[in-house]
Amino acid sequence: MDELMDSPADLAVTGGRVVTPDGVREATVVVSGKRIGAVLDGDDLPVSVPRLRADGCYVLPGLVDSHVHFRTPGLEHKEDWAHGSRAAVAGGVTTVIDMPNTVPPGLDPEAMVAKAALVAGSSLVDYRFHIGVDPRRPELLAGLSPEIAVSAKVFMAGHHTAPTVVRDPARLDEIFAAAAAGGVQLVLHAEDDALFALLDNWRGEPRDYRDYERRRPRSGGIAAVATVLELVRRHGTRAHVLHLSSAEEADLMAAAQAAGLPVTFELTGHHLSFTDADTLKMGARTRLSPAIRSQDDQDRLWAALWAGEVASLGSDHAPHTIAEKSRRVADAPPGLPGVQELATAVWTGMRRRRPDEPADVAIARLVEHLAARPAAMFRLPGKGRLEPGADADLVIFDPDRPTMFSARDVYAKCGWSAYEGWTMAGRVRTTLKAGRVAWDAERRAFGPPTGRWLGTAAREPAGRLA
Repeated sequence: MDELMDSPADLAVTGGRVVTPDGVREATVVVSGKRIGAVLDGDDLPVSVPRLRADGCYVLPGLVDSHVHFRTPGLEHKEDWAHGSRAAVAGGVTTVIDMPNTVPPGLDPEAMVAKAALVAGSSLVDYRFHIGVDPRRPELLAGLSPEIAVSAKVFMAGHHTAPTVVRDPARLDEIFAAAAAGGVQLVLHAEDDALFALLDNWRGEPRDYRDYERRRPRSGGIAAVATVLELVRRHGTRAHVLHLSSAEEADLMAAAQAAGLPVTFELTGHHLSFTDADTLKMGARTRLSPAIRSQDDQDRLWAALWAGEVASLGSDHAPHTIAEKSRRVADAPPGLPGVQELATAVWTGMRRRRPDEPADVAIARLVEHLAARPAAMFRLPGKGRLEPGADADLVIFDPDRPTMFSARDVYAKCGWSAYEGWTMAGRVRTTLKAGRVAWDAERRAFGPPTGRWLGTAAREPAGRLA
């Protein structure tokens, strides 16, 4: 038997349908120490081994949200790691990758180390960081240690918290070349800032939310994606476009993938959940960057999920206070909380759009894009796959229990959610982090903040564990 099973089993998760890389089946997951010791077809363990029942539920690997803004350092009035990581585990997320647009921004290795020190002891989830690209020092990417970061965030358009925006085409070319030389994955907010500035100068400030999307139209994303694809073709850089919002962008990315370019893209829960009609009703709560677009756009994004064109699902968890969101239209910041709602919101959309699809097929797709692929893309060994040797990060997910989501359920520090009033098709019942309960929905109770920085883990090879 696997060497991990030479030591006594600490816990057996039994009675559920287990989502493994080899398929979905009824099985028992054995936890030994902080790792998965075995996945057994039966339950012939000694009676002394504690059992955690998962009857009627799926057992998933801990989910990976590769796009969060937990606002540390400098913006903790909006969110902090204690609250953000609670929201994460309540949503089944056990690993996050945090963005660099903080105060000060995370633009160099020293800032990453300092940030890790600030977070230490306050997080319920494991974490990595996307380093921010400093357009004044693109050469940092060529020598970036994977212990610090394996990915770098490029803002091609500005908004309220963007620390550095790359507007100079020559400098963007240098960034792509340096990232290729260093083997760094670029993650991009791909919208054309010059195009938006042109529209702002022509149209003036938006007066209501009927005007917002017209000032941040699809053309900004389409133009920026075209630029990204040309730079990838020139340098061979691995590029991951975040929060895709339009049908045309999805078509361009799918075509580039078919042509063999090393490009991938992310879809967010909110672009899959809301349309521009919701923004007219909800105003600032769904004011986002990129903007929420039409029903036709949303339908194309869902088609990308069904077709497997998308690589990752991310929350773009970006809380702001109610006071900030209540500012006049021109000044209200884009962004919403979403790490807690991501898995259940996408699952709800999957079941409503394809009610006849076998649940095993749907849940395997969710795990592929919200665990396995982001873990592999961002070199998170031990994460995203439920198999012997992997970290004992597990989620017991009840797929059929309708749950009304209210403000009382929000664990983000901002205290509000765009999903208030939604009836979710399922819910996260229990989240285990490193073999210990991090979230118990029945008791509405959290475990201790045992999350760790995964910087040094990037030395290990990504992919399937032996």
